[in-house]
Amino acid sequence: MAREFQRGHKAKISDLTPGTDLYVGVQIAAPGLTFDISCFGLDANEQLSDDRYFIFFNQPKSPEESVQLLGAQAGDTESFRVTLDRIPANIHKLSFTATIDGAGQMSQVGPGYIRIVAGGEEVVRYPFNGSEFTTERAVMLGDFYLKDVWRFAAIGQGFDGGLDALLKNFGGEVAEEQPSAQQPQAAPSFGPPAQATAPPSFGAPAAPQAPQPAPSFGAPAAQAPAPANPQMHTAPTVAAPMPPQGTMPPPAPSPYGQPPQQPQFGQVPGQQPGQMPGQFPGQAQPPGAPAPYGQQAPYGQPQGMPPGAPQGVPQGAPQGGAGLQAALQPYRETATGQRWTPQNQQLMRVDLTMGGTPVLARQGSMVMYQGKVDFGHKGAGFAGRVVGNATGQEMQLMRCSGRGQVFLAEEGAHLHPIELQGDGICVSAENVLAFDESLQYEVRRIEGHGIPGGALFTMQFQGTGTVVVKTHGIPVVLPVTPTTFADCNAVVAWSSASQVILSSQVRLRRNAYPGHSGETINLQFRGAPGNFIVVQPYEV
Repeated sequence: MAREFQRGHKAKISDLTPGTDLYVGVQIAAPGLTFDISCFGLDANEQLSDDRYFIFFNQPKSPEESVQLLGAQAGDTESFRVTLDRIPANIHKLSFTATIDGAGQMSQVGPGYIRIVAGGEEVVRYPFNGSEFTTERAVMLGDFYLKDVWRFAAIGQGFDGGLDALLKNFGGEVAEEQPSAQQPQAAPSFGPPAQATAPPSFGAPAAPQAPQPAPSFGAPAAQAPAPANPQMHTAPTVAAPMPPQGTMPPPAPSPYGQPPQQPQFGQVPGQQPGQMPGQFPGQAQPPGAPAPYGQQAPYGQPQGMPPGAPQGVPQGAPQGGAGLQAALQPYRETATGQRWTPQNQQLMRVDLTMGGTPVLARQGSMVMYQGKVDFGHKGAGFAGRVVGNATGQEMQLMRCSGRGQVFLAEEGAHLHPIELQGDGICVSAENVLAFDESLQYEVRRIEGHGIPGGALFTMQFQGTGTVVVKTHGIPVVLPVTPTTFADCNAVVAWSSASQVILSSQVRLRRNAYPGHSGETINLQFRGAPGNFIVVQPYEV
């Protein structure tokens, strides 16, 4: 069954199919518009250092034929054959793009997709539609990229300048239209490759089928293109604690980016005045019943002793009256039956007995724990340390495993648990306190210009689990629009499906002169409805 990607999703090719001889199909259309669909073969610096690996209608294949342009077929506007094990070592990325030939904007396109087919079966599809774009005239749809192994990423980012801007982004030169000095090669007619050069098949299909006039490497059978789901990119990232797994209903969550409602200082979020933690509103504790798991009886009262019974002073406990109990009651531990529970704005509690997976937390962030918990060093390896040092996105982590509860905090920073349900979020490593080990994370580069080096870096988290983000003060969450800009020193996180462009409002050479605003580098965000950014009232 084919996997459906959203913009920003990535996966290893080996996780999608064991094959390396692949069919790539692109379907894109709009009333009155025509499109040029191409493939750029890029080097390790993501530049088009060899023009022979710009595959388009006038150059339909690479020198060793590892990438071939096949034409329209099987319901696709354009299709390619990609043989990964024949791609030369100097090519590290294949970027599949679509540009408008003439006037028009990508916001006019209807439902389309880019898909990968192996052995005649579709293994992955990235659907898109015009609501994801605005004034762009060229779009990068998807990438094959080499990162120890070949991987595929759904991109969906565009350029207003069309093909010229796309070529400049890849380091190519825009030439005037004139006959090329080199005679263009005639595009090969579509047909199965010679049997002598055909690679071994991926395996016999489940049910034998009659031979069809399709290439032996596994081009799909002709079928009508399935319409993309227009609501695919409209679901925002859930910014709330993990859903309860017990029978106890959790308190009503507060909107992400706003402080929990606290009627008085020190009261636990979501707790009614006088209500015991984990107790239903209006529910009385039965006489003689022990306190719920993870809680203790009221201070000075032994477990199982009914209220009102004569109380003695437990051994080792100081003697105190009602005044002491009333003073300490607002600061009692909050146990809501969830894996991640904020105790207050600066303290987070994670219950390792729920979920069954360890937690990766910043080294030194544990302030207290209960139960049997093991703490181990989580190394990034040599490659991870090199990448972390080069990008500034290095995290010193510890693995928390076992059965118990761990309390996490760091320098009084505000903590926000963000639950991911198959989607992704980009967060700077400096703003990450802890996350479930089940989440995938990697360093992601922000493309752009305006600063030396031409790029910034961030951490991208993806999968199912929770990541705890820390901020200086209470942040604000803004929807992404074409006119959304943020200071790169104040932005904390954003949805991974957002397009991020580095922009410069002031030329760098003017910084040496007095009178400039000081706001030189900004991040511009674009994306479909439902994408967001998180900004803190503090500049790093």
